[in-house]
Amino acid sequence: MILEIDGLHLRRGTREVLRGVTFGVEAGELVALMGLSGGGKTTVLRAITALEPFDAGRIVVGPVTLQPGAQPRGNLRALRREVGLVFQLHSLFEHLTAIENVMLAPLHVLHVPRVEAEKRALALIESLGVAHRRNAYPRELSGGEAQRVAIARAMAMDPPLLLMDEPTASLDPARRYELGETLQELTREGRTLVVTTHDDDFARDFATRVVILADGSVVEEGSPREVLTDPQHPATRALLAKNDRSTVSS
Repeated sequence: MILEIDGLHLRRGTREVLRGVTFGVEAGELVALMGLSGGGKTTVLRAITALEPFDAGRIVVGPVTLQPGAQPRGNLRALRREVGLVFQLHSLFEHLTAIENVMLAPLHVLHVPRVEAEKRALALIESLGVAHRRNAYPRELSGGEAQRVAIARAMAMDPPLLLMDEPTASLDPARRYELGETLQELTREGRTLVVTTHDDDFARDFATRVVILADGSVVEEGSPREVLTDPQHPATRALLAKNDRSTVSS
């Protein structure tokens, strides 16, 4: 198993954001972490990447084990080799070109020679179909292009686990399908993906498994066909009903 989350609790002040979250991810899976806004999806991703300390439980990412509280520096260095995160709003550095964004971590974390970092970055953005935009700045990229550059940047450290926060949020149906095919190709190449999403159509088409979060707890999980066709928990039914209303209104 490439990712294990066991009894994860996280508080912000008096509010308990995560309440004993437990699930695992096998190598090669594309897991959709789903639920209504405020359910804790993004917080789980931030905890996995040690961007937010947690209060109780355990996270195991490959050979790295995260415990409650601040992480030792050595743990953080090892973690960066195991997992990459693509933020919802891309978070590309505006003063750097697309290829410079992708080169950044190999240059400054792995200390690889610039020629080697550039060669690797070019191969990544070429594999994601945006090599022709390598010298463009983030403000010059479309939403889909910026997203692909952000994926390439997360892959630049060659992590086996890739996390993505709401990658379909600003995409039209055609771009959403293109992204899904790209992510499936990454799993065929040996990557493992955990993707937060409200988009049940995307999950049905591309996820191998869905995990439903509600009020900081896992309330349902299984294959997309089982969970999204015959939901057993009120939170899953509420998510699907909200998506149906959004589709009708649009």
